[in-house]
Amino acid sequence: MKILHTSDWHLGKYLDKYSRIEEQEKFIYELENICNSEKIDLIIIAGDIYDTTNPPILAEKLFFKAMKRLSLNGKRPIIIVSGNHDSASKLISPSPLAYEFGIIIQGMLNTVANVAKYENFEITKSGEGFFEIKINDEKAVFLTLPYITEKNINEVIFKSDEEIDMQKDFSDKIKSIFNDLSKNYGEDTINIIVTHLFVKGGIETDSERKIQSIGGTYAIDPRIFPKNTQYVALGHLHRCQQVKQADCLAYYSGSPIRYSKSEIGYEKVVLVLDIKPNQEPILKKVPLTDYKPIDVFKCDNYQQALQFCESVSDKDSYAFIEILTQDFITGEQIRTLRETKKYIVSIVLKSYMEEKVIYETEEEKSILEQFKSFYTYKKGKDAPNEILDMFLNILDEIETEEVKIDETT
Repeated sequence: MKILHTSDWHLGKYLDKYSRIEEQEKFIYELENICNSEKIDLIIIAGDIYDTTNPPILAEKLFFKAMKRLSLNGKRPIIIVSGNHDSASKLISPSPLAYEFGIIIQGMLNTVANVAKYENFEITKSGEGFFEIKINDEKAVFLTLPYITEKNINEVIFKSDEEIDMQKDFSDKIKSIFNDLSKNYGEDTINIIVTHLFVKGGIETDSERKIQSIGGTYAIDPRIFPKNTQYVALGHLHRCQQVKQADCLAYYSGSPIRYSKSEIGYEKVVLVLDIKPNQEPILKKVPLTDYKPIDVFKCDNYQQALQFCESVSDKDSYAFIEILTQDFITGEQIRTLRETKKYIVSIVLKSYMEEKVIYETEEEKSILEQFKSFYTYKKGKDAPNEILDMFLNILDEIETEEVKIDETT
């Protein structure tokens, strides 16, 4: 069975004021070509389909268009789990129609896939958090765990009030879920986990919204995955990377597009698995086009910055400019730079003597970074960790309430 693993599309995302939707459309077309040329039997999308819980209409249209084309109108199954940027209820809302195209959207822990027969494959059995698919006389069992918070996991899975259950740490709870679900693996099946988690040791970028809780990060021990799992398809981190301490083959596919300057130099790929029961998977990285590069330029004066802008004025790229200078730079000069080079994301002026930021244009910041900046502005000092944890917990509560509101409307 040939499986393609991708994640973290972040449809609807912006870089400062610049929409990435055109690049995302190009990615979908390239992905379609890769699936056809590699003769992919099944596609996995491991979360963060959208960039926000309420994505723009253009992002939703692109997602629906992509699902129809990639599924070959129901001939190729697609497995999707929700990520921490997604609204689970919004993601699963088109499920009745999606199932007609063989698209299995696992938005919540207790989601049960529909048993059904399609032209080229069959969902033969299912339950909460797992299902079995038969393709070309081969069977594959998928254990699915969408993004989950401590509160959700206690409400849905660990309903006991016993103190021993309440004191289990988050990683142990996830391990318990997978151990229980792995009982559905068969001796003659391909065994795969699809999930959206942050695993300890993973290399982060500036683009991910931190998965955190009160007291620390929801960081999962890499050894929690059952040993009889052949592959773990992970979403969340934007750099393609292997989880090296896991007891089975586990990979983040990474995002298909560079969503911040911190991702410069990282390869952008989709992962193709050639996998059979009871055998080591053969994994191949298929590189993606850099649809609109990000350039970072550091210089010592305004003239150098202007020369840089002139040299890339015809290049379809984003630019981050940092000027280390003692000279005063006027607003008119800043406007000239922006008129010379389109898609300048930020211009940062630093004092040559102190390397202190004295001017900075707005660029895209995560919700957490915006809160940090606001706290520093109001208090004159950095926000302590306990305040950041409290803010993230409130953010999780708000997103949970949004999901409940969506479900009742």
